[in-house]
Amino acid sequence: MKILALDTTGLVASAAIVDENKTIAEFTTNYKKTHSQTIMPMIETIRNMAELDMRDIDYIACASGPGSFTGLRIGAATAKGLAHGLDKKIIPVPTLDALAYNIPYCSSLVVPIMDARRNQVYSAIYRNNGRLENLSGHMACDINELIEKVLEIDKNAVFLGDGVPVFKDIISKQAGFTFAPVSANMQRASCVGALALERTAEAVEPNDFEIIYLRKSQAERELEEKNAHRTDE
Repeated sequence: MKILALDTTGLVASAAIVDENKTIAEFTTNYKKTHSQTIMPMIETIRNMAELDMRDIDYIACASGPGSFTGLRIGAATAKGLAHGLDKKIIPVPTLDALAYNIPYCSSLVVPIMDARRNQVYSAIYRNNGRLENLSGHMACDINELIEKVLEIDKNAVFLGDGVPVFKDIISKQAGFTFAPVSANMQRASCVGALALERTAEAVEPNDFEIIYLRKSQAERELEEKNAHRTDE
Protein backbone atom coordinates (compact mmCIF):
# COMPACT_ATOMS: atom_id res chain seq x y z
CA MET A 1 0.00 0.00 0.00
CA LYS A 2 1.32 3.44 -0.95
CA ILE A 3 0.12 6.71 0.57
CA LEU A 4 0.88 10.26 -0.55
CA ALA A 5 0.90 12.41 2.60
CA LEU A 6 0.70 16.21 2.89
CA ASP A 7 1.07 18.75 5.69
CA THR A 8 0.73 22.50 5.13
CA THR A 9 -0.89 23.37 8.45
CA GLY A 10 1.91 25.50 9.91
CA LEU A 11 5.17 27.17 8.91
CA VAL A 12 6.37 23.89 7.40
CA ALA A 13 5.32 22.49 4.04
CA SER A 14 5.89 18.76 3.71
CA ALA A 15 5.04 15.98 1.26
CA ALA A 16 5.93 12.30 1.50
CA ILE A 17 5.28 8.91 -0.05
CA VAL A 18 5.15 6.04 2.44
CA ASP A 19 4.30 2.35 2.42
CA GLU A 20 3.94 -0.22 5.23
CA ASN A 21 7.71 -0.66 5.55
CA LYS A 22 9.36 2.66 4.87
CA THR A 23 9.29 6.30 3.86
CA ILE A 24 9.91 6.13 0.12
CA ALA A 25 10.44 9.88 -0.37
CA GLU A 26 9.95 13.05 1.63
CA PHE A 27 10.39 16.76 0.88
CA THR A 28 10.07 19.26 3.74
CA THR A 29 10.74 22.99 3.77
CA ASN A 30 10.49 25.65 6.45
CA TYR A 31 11.60 28.75 4.65
CA LYS A 32 9.60 31.87 3.73
CA LYS A 33 7.76 30.79 0.56
CA THR A 34 4.01 30.31 0.75
CA HIS A 35 2.65 26.80 0.63
CA SER A 36 0.67 27.57 -2.51
CA GLN A 37 4.03 28.08 -4.25
CA THR A 38 5.74 25.01 -2.88
CA ILE A 39 3.43 22.05 -2.28
CA MET A 40 2.70 20.97 -5.87
CA PRO A 41 6.35 21.27 -7.01
CA MET A 42 7.34 19.25 -3.92
CA ILE A 43 4.85 16.51 -4.80
CA GLU A 44 6.10 16.43 -8.37
CA THR A 45 9.73 16.24 -7.19
CA ILE A 46 9.20 13.25 -4.89
CA ARG A 47 7.05 11.53 -7.51
CA ASN A 48 9.85 11.86 -10.08
CA MET A 49 12.59 10.84 -7.63
CA ALA A 50 10.61 7.75 -6.62
CA GLU A 51 9.70 6.99 -10.26
CA LEU A 52 6.12 6.69 -9.14
CA ASP A 53 3.02 6.53 -11.29
CA MET A 54 0.45 8.53 -9.30
CA ARG A 55 -2.20 5.99 -10.26
CA ASP A 56 -0.35 3.53 -7.99
CA ILE A 57 -1.14 5.64 -4.94
CA ASP A 58 -3.79 3.96 -2.76
CA TYR A 59 -4.74 6.93 -0.58
CA ILE A 60 -4.03 10.62 -0.07
CA ALA A 61 -3.33 11.48 3.59
CA CYS A 62 -3.70 15.09 4.67
CA ALA A 63 -3.02 16.86 7.96
CA SER A 64 -6.45 18.16 8.91
CA GLY A 65 -5.62 20.76 11.51
CA PRO A 66 -5.63 22.72 13.65
CA GLY A 67 -3.22 25.28 12.27
CA SER A 68 -2.89 28.26 9.97
CA PHE A 69 -6.24 28.94 8.29
CA THR A 70 -4.56 29.65 4.94
CA GLY A 71 -2.28 26.62 5.22
CA LEU A 72 -5.18 24.35 6.16
CA ARG A 73 -7.16 25.43 3.12
CA ILE A 74 -4.19 25.03 0.76
CA GLY A 75 -3.59 21.50 2.03
CA ALA A 76 -7.26 20.57 1.84
CA ALA A 77 -7.64 21.98 -1.68
CA THR A 78 -4.50 20.15 -2.86
CA ALA A 79 -5.56 16.85 -1.31
CA LYS A 80 -9.09 17.11 -2.69
CA GLY A 81 -7.87 18.03 -6.16
CA LEU A 82 -5.48 15.08 -6.28
CA ALA A 83 -8.04 12.69 -4.80
CA HIS A 84 -10.68 13.70 -7.33
CA GLY A 85 -8.22 13.42 -10.21
CA LEU A 86 -6.91 10.01 -9.13
CA ASP A 87 -10.28 8.72 -7.86
CA LYS A 88 -8.83 8.06 -4.39
CA LYS A 89 -10.05 8.61 -0.85
CA ILE A 90 -8.46 10.96 1.70
CA ILE A 91 -7.33 9.86 5.15
CA PRO A 92 -7.55 12.84 7.55
CA VAL A 93 -4.84 12.97 10.23
CA PRO A 94 -5.02 15.65 12.94
CA THR A 95 -1.89 17.80 12.83
CA LEU A 96 -1.22 17.46 16.56
CA ASP A 97 -1.40 13.65 16.32
CA ALA A 98 1.18 13.67 13.54
CA LEU A 99 3.44 16.04 15.47
CA ALA A 100 3.31 13.82 18.56
CA TYR A 101 4.20 10.85 16.35
CA ASN A 102 7.65 12.46 15.91
CA ILE A 103 8.58 11.34 19.44
CA PRO A 104 7.99 7.57 19.72
CA TYR A 105 8.67 5.26 22.66
CA CYS A 106 8.92 8.17 25.09
CA SER A 107 8.57 7.77 28.86
CA SER A 108 7.62 11.45 29.25
CA LEU A 109 4.46 13.12 28.01
CA VAL A 110 4.63 14.43 24.45
CA VAL A 111 3.13 17.90 24.02
CA PRO A 112 3.00 19.44 20.53
CA ILE A 113 2.19 23.15 20.55
CA MET A 114 1.33 25.38 17.60
CA ASP A 115 1.33 29.15 18.03
CA ALA A 116 -2.27 30.39 17.89
CA ARG A 117 -1.43 34.04 18.71
CA ARG A 118 -2.75 36.08 21.65
CA ASN A 119 -0.68 34.00 24.09
CA GLN A 120 -2.58 30.88 23.03
CA VAL A 121 -1.56 27.56 21.52
CA TYR A 122 -3.19 24.69 19.72
CA SER A 123 -2.17 21.62 21.65
CA ALA A 124 -2.93 18.17 23.02
CA ILE A 125 -1.20 16.01 25.60
CA TYR A 126 -0.03 12.55 24.53
CA ARG A 127 1.65 9.43 25.70
CA ASN A 128 3.56 7.61 22.99
CA ASN A 129 4.99 4.41 24.44
CA GLY A 130 4.71 2.65 21.11
CA ARG A 131 1.01 3.48 20.82
CA LEU A 132 -0.11 7.07 20.44
CA GLU A 133 -2.66 8.02 23.11
CA ASN A 134 -4.33 11.43 23.30
CA LEU A 135 -4.93 12.19 26.99
CA SER A 136 -6.55 15.60 26.66
CA GLY A 137 -8.29 16.04 23.34
CA HIS A 138 -7.36 18.86 20.99
CA MET A 139 -7.34 22.29 22.61
CA ALA A 140 -6.97 25.98 21.86
CA CYS A 141 -5.89 27.47 25.18
CA ASP A 142 -3.60 29.87 27.02
CA ILE A 143 -0.03 28.58 27.38
CA ASN A 144 -0.17 28.80 31.18
CA GLU A 145 -3.42 26.84 31.23
CA LEU A 146 -1.76 24.16 29.11
CA ILE A 147 1.21 23.93 31.47
CA GLU A 148 -1.17 23.43 34.39
CA LYS A 149 -2.96 20.64 32.52
CA VAL A 150 0.35 18.92 31.72
CA LEU A 151 1.51 19.09 35.36
CA GLU A 152 -1.76 17.54 36.51
CA ILE A 153 -0.80 14.42 34.54
CA ASP A 154 3.00 14.28 34.83
CA LYS A 155 5.90 16.58 35.70
CA ASN A 156 7.99 15.28 32.78
CA ALA A 157 7.12 16.31 29.22
CA VAL A 158 8.72 16.88 25.83
CA PHE A 159 7.45 19.91 23.89
CA LEU A 160 7.69 20.41 20.13
CA GLY A 161 6.14 22.47 17.35
CA ASP A 162 6.29 26.05 16.11
CA GLY A 163 4.94 27.30 19.44
CA VAL A 164 8.17 26.32 21.22
CA PRO A 165 10.27 29.32 20.09
CA VAL A 166 7.44 31.64 21.12
CA PHE A 167 6.90 30.18 24.60
CA LYS A 168 10.25 28.53 25.35
CA ASP A 169 11.09 30.84 28.27
CA ILE A 170 7.78 30.05 30.01
CA ILE A 171 8.05 26.31 29.41
CA SER A 172 11.70 26.18 30.55
CA LYS A 173 10.73 27.27 34.06
CA GLN A 174 9.49 23.73 34.77
CA ALA A 175 12.39 21.44 35.67
CA GLY A 176 10.91 18.33 34.04
CA PHE A 177 10.04 19.96 30.72
CA THR A 178 12.37 19.44 27.75
CA PHE A 179 12.28 20.08 24.01
CA ALA A 180 12.46 17.84 20.96
CA PRO A 181 15.67 17.99 18.87
CA VAL A 182 15.67 20.08 15.71
CA SER A 183 15.41 16.89 13.63
CA ALA A 184 12.00 16.09 15.12
CA ASN A 185 10.45 19.35 16.28
CA MET A 186 8.23 20.31 13.34
CA GLN A 187 5.60 18.79 11.06
CA ARG A 188 6.68 15.96 8.78
CA ALA A 189 4.46 14.43 6.12
CA SER A 190 6.04 11.03 6.73
CA CYS A 191 4.43 11.06 10.20
CA VAL A 192 1.08 11.95 8.63
CA GLY A 193 1.54 9.02 6.26
CA ALA A 194 2.62 6.61 8.98
CA LEU A 195 -0.47 7.38 11.05
CA ALA A 196 -2.65 7.17 7.95
CA LEU A 197 -1.44 3.60 7.40
CA GLU A 198 -3.00 2.77 10.77
CA ARG A 199 -6.23 4.64 9.99
CA THR A 200 -7.32 3.50 6.54
CA ALA A 201 -10.77 2.70 7.98
CA GLU A 202 -11.20 6.47 8.47
CA ALA A 203 -10.71 7.30 4.78
CA VAL A 204 -13.38 9.57 3.31
CA GLU A 205 -14.48 10.73 -0.10
CA PRO A 206 -12.79 14.01 -1.13
CA ASN A 207 -15.92 16.12 -0.59
CA ASP A 208 -16.29 14.73 2.94
CA PHE A 209 -12.82 15.75 4.11
CA GLU A 210 -13.20 18.19 7.01
CA ILE A 211 -10.74 20.62 8.60
CA ILE A 212 -10.24 20.90 12.37
CA TYR A 213 -10.25 24.64 13.15
CA LEU A 214 -10.71 24.66 16.99
CA ARG A 215 -11.46 28.37 16.89
CA LYS A 216 -12.69 31.04 14.49
CA SER A 217 -10.35 32.93 12.20
CA GLN A 218 -9.04 36.37 13.19
CA ALA A 219 -11.24 37.99 10.54
CA GLU A 220 -14.33 36.26 11.94
CA ARG A 221 -13.44 37.26 15.51
CA GLU A 222 -12.84 40.89 14.52
CA LEU A 223 -16.17 41.00 12.68
CA GLU A 224 -17.99 39.63 15.73
CA GLU A 225 -16.28 42.19 17.98
CA LYS A 226 -17.24 44.98 15.59
CA ASN A 227 -20.87 43.84 15.44
CA ALA A 228 -20.99 43.51 19.24
CA HIS A 229 -19.68 47.04 19.59
CA ARG A 230 -22.36 48.35 17.24
CA THR A 231 -25.03 46.54 19.27
CA ASP A 232 -23.80 48.20 22.48
CA GLU A 233 -24.05 51.68 20.98
